[in-house]
Amino acid sequence: MALMFIGIDPNTGDHESPTVWVDLTRRELVMQGWEPTPEVEAECSATVIPGHAVGIPDGEAVIRIPARMIHMVREACDALEGAPDVP
Repeated sequence: MALMFIGIDPNTGDHESPTVWVDLTRRELVMQGWEPTPEVEAECSATVIPGHAVGIPDGEAVIRIPARMIHMVREACDALEGAPDVP
């Protein structure tokens, strides 16, 4: 795995660190964020999306990252879009 660090929440303190990376080998965004509030998780779990099971499957998680990190998510998307496919 070749993780490329993109950025960390600029308002990060000693105990919080929403972070964005790019996995160049798997061609995926990797994000660390805050756990959702129970209300947000319940709403995500109950959302009906055509062709998709209701709920959050095992092995998946809902995370929250602050809007001030949007530019990092864009940078990560650009990095993946411009990276060559790795076999």
